[in-house]
Amino acid sequence: MTILVNKQTRVIVQGITGREGSFYTEQMIAYGTNVVGGVTPSKGGEWGVRGRPIFDSVRKAVETTEANASLIAVTAPHAIDAIYEAIDAGIRLIVCITEGVPMLDIMRLSEHLARTGTRLIGANCPGVLTPSESSVGMIPGYIGRAGVVGVVSRSNTLMCEIVYDMTKHYIGQTTLVGIGGDPLVGTNYVDVLEMFEEDHDTEKVLLIGEIGGRMELDAAEYIASHMTKPVIAYIAGKSAPPGVRMGHPGAFIDSAEETATYKIEALRAAGARVAETPAEVIDLLK
Repeated sequence: MTILVNKQTRVIVQGITGREGSFYTEQMIAYGTNVVGGVTPSKGGEWGVRGRPIFDSVRKAVETTEANASLIAVTAPHAIDAIYEAIDAGIRLIVCITEGVPMLDIMRLSEHLARTGTRLIGANCPGVLTPSESSVGMIPGYIGRAGVVGVVSRSNTLMCEIVYDMTKHYIGQTTLVGIGGDPLVGTNYVDVLEMFEEDHDTEKVLLIGEIGGRMELDAAEYIASHMTKPVIAYIAGKSAPPGVRMGHPGAFIDSAEETATYKIEALRAAGARVAETPAEVIDLLK
């Protein structure tokens, strides 16, 4: 058992004919992901990457291919409309890798998601990888190895670095979930922790966090009150100065609670084991 994606997940790519869409479609197919088609308005009836059919609308794609997941790889001005179209067509898992989607649009979208039951990962996220089964997004497949550790992270770079190190030390993973670095995302740490807690194959959880926002603090509260499985954490940014934006909108210290030190203390108080460095994660997982 895994969370979110597996070999049976039927994926379409919205924006399959664009530069990013075609590139990541090729990567996903090469990994073994069951990509069943793509969507680009006005190009319906054509054939895309590796002969995948292209449709004018998500609804037509779903009717024809029975797709149940979608990768959003369109430009920021069109991303929200693409997400709404996928929801209305009955897609139940949406991964949006598009950067620069307005936060106000995501805020309004969250109410609609709650009513429909569709799960959104992102926006501005690397996606989801279940090693040896399916990759939806842009996480390099070679970094993963099937195993028993569930991984959730805001940072794609940190996740790739640490997971690849895990793999080299023969520490495998059930599923990798990159929730995205924006201040407001469709799926947060608590959502993913709950899924890992319920997943029979996940024995441990690795949470990778950073400065800015309070998602890690919400995760600490959930760990203290609900998690029965061991949680190992790493929080980046202990040397980051307050008021300086570090890389993306979410990595920004606006109060004492948003510092790495505060989050580390909260996670330790909740019962998580917190690594001081990425390399120490391996020792704690062992």
